[in-house]
Amino acid sequence: MDDDLDQALAAVGPRLRTLRRQRETTLTDLSAATGISVSTLSRLESGARRPTLELLLPLAKAYGVTLDELVDAPPTGDPRIHLRPLTRHGMTMLPLTRRAGGIQAYKLVIPADSSRRKPDPQTHEGYDWLYVLNGRLRLILGDQDLVLSPGEAAEFDTRVPHWFGAADAEPVEFLSLFGTQGERAHLRARPKTKDRSGP
Repeated sequence: MDDDLDQALAAVGPRLRTLRRQRETTLTDLSAATGISVSTLSRLESGARRPTLELLLPLAKAYGVTLDELVDAPPTGDPRIHLRPLTRHGMTMLPLTRRAGGIQAYKLVIPADSSRRKPDPQTHEGYDWLYVLNGRLRLILGDQDLVLSPGEAAEFDTRVPHWFGAADAEPVEFLSLFGTQGERAHLRARPKTKDRSGP
């Protein structure tokens, strides 16, 4: 059992280095985000420092991953996913993906009494794909002011000024696929079959 623990802890350093490189973050930036000194972070990545819970918790938070992912914990056989909702900017966000990097999926809920009633368009790097589940979503994209109903989708480059919120006094639920590096969602559909009943 001790050998398994030692192997798991020894693998944490390379995993931390890979995460940092995937996020294109420097040790200095990571130190500022976590409060962990650059020398400690460097020793953790090289394996010269044994990881502790006090060090791993802020790193997991900074990278947006779970502790299980940092230490590569073995699966328990339980298929349930325990979502941890976040509340930001008047929205509740449920992360649906648990891997670092690439396209991230979220379910977002904007309540009826949301503070997001006044549009405040923002820009940032990335690409977003939205799909409305319930309610009506107002999307301001550049000079366009759109309302999306359940079953409708939109995709856009987030460098274009954008804002979204509830279109009326009802709550709205929607899915978001977001790529921080500008990855686009690629949808595939079967071609329409020809009607063979005709002449």
